[in-house]
Amino acid sequence: MPIARLSGGPLDGQVFPLENTDDDTIVLPYSEGQVVYQRQGSFEQTGDSDGPTQAAFAYVEATQEIRPSDD
Repeated sequence: MPIARLSGGPLDGQVFPLENTDDDTIVLPYSEGQVVYQRQGSFEQTGDSDGPTQAAFAYVEATQEIRPSDD
């Protein structure tokens, strides 16, 4: 299964499994809103023996203000 490597925003450095490699945008739940990441470039490591296929996704926006929790 291909993976998305997220950069920037609140999910920086996380990886996320991609069910559809045609998607250029990922919308993920975060806190009480959602965060949006957009693909940057093409997929890498697409061979049979070089690890999971992956693509970089960069942070675009959040649907609600992201504030640190007091917890």
